[in-house]
Amino acid sequence: MERSQQRRHEEKEQRREAIIDAAEQVLATSDFDSARMEEVAKVARVSRALVYLYFKNKQELDLAICVRALRALRQHFVDSAARHATGYAKVASLGHTYIQFAKDFPVYFAVLSRFESHPFDTLEPSSTELAVFEAGSAVHAVTVECLQIGMRDGSIRADLEQPLSAALSLWAFVHGLIQIAHNKQHFLEQVGIPPTQYTDYAIDLVMRGLRPVAGTRAPSDA
Repeated sequence: MERSQQRRHEEKEQRREAIIDAAEQVLATSDFDSARMEEVAKVARVSRALVYLYFKNKQELDLAICVRALRALRQHFVDSAARHATGYAKVASLGHTYIQFAKDFPVYFAVLSRFESHPFDTLEPSSTELAVFEAGSAVHAVTVECLQIGMRDGSIRADLEQPLSAALSLWAFVHGLIQIAHNKQHFLEQVGIPPTQYTDYAIDLVMRGLRPVAGTRAPSDA
């Protein structure tokens, strides 16, 4: 690639990233339904037409943020897992990490929630949809690796035949757990269960299913 072409490519990518940055800012103060592409253009200081040149609609822009969210979450997962020795402790830490991620990055969690609840045509996915699936697969790969480490070190049951299915199930469980802890916070407090206590208990509960079948407690860390 010639230097001039490379510069144009870099400038194009910078404009695209700036538009995504602006969309994140808009969604931080507006819900998805009320957010408008005109607002994104205003925050990004570009024309509305330019926004549509990069993203054909609001949904496409939302997916671009979703890719960012998943890439950021994967790095949080990697960092969290690295702080623990056993596979069991690594997997447990991923659940707590996702809960904290949702608190720290509410826009990202909202974007992920929209993606999880929206069906897509897997026969003809857009390039942005493919990027989301790729980023999501990278997140689940971290969980799979932690499960496999636990199966090897004896902290996770060795008869876990489908680590990917287990990883996807854990994702679904924790994602739903976060939504309930957030949306039903007042109910939990009324029945005497602090949201943090609830999420800690739920993570421990689901982790019990990963303990070795022999009945011995898996080490929490080492």
